[in-house]
Amino acid sequence: MSLKKFNTALAAAFILFILWFGTEFILSPETTAPGFGLPSWPSGDGDGFLVIKGIRDVVLALVLGVLLVTGHRRALGWALLVEAFAAYGDMTTVLVHHGSVAVALGVHCLTATLMVVNGLLILRETGKAAAAAPVAHPAPQTA
Repeated sequence: MSLKKFNTALAAAFILFILWFGTEFILSPETTAPGFGLPSWPSGDGDGFLVIKGIRDVVLALVLGVLLVTGHRRALGWALLVEAFAAYGDMTTVLVHHGSVAVALGVHCLTATLMVVNGLLILRETGKAAAAAPVAHPAPQTA
């Protein structure tokens, strides 16, 4: 399997995972929330905050999806690196609020780290392609 195909498959998996997880938070926040890793969740009117988390995840997935579908691979690599901060932030939030260390590291940290690896691999792939592309030099102008 080529590096490009591997990177594409991994990015597509992230997009689908983040889209699914975000959609779950929007459609059934009460049942999805315990899997996030925090020890307690808001109830009553506080459930709206869970929907906000779901909307954030859906938007993150859509950004990656648009970059993948439109072929903007270098931008996709950078977006994966930047969006990994959301997962590292989720990990930090779970740890700071005395949540599940297993979920913080096994879900959030692992996801973020794999996103960083995928982003770096895509940047490496696109950097090689840019270096291999012929550079057009303008013809010298004569008076």
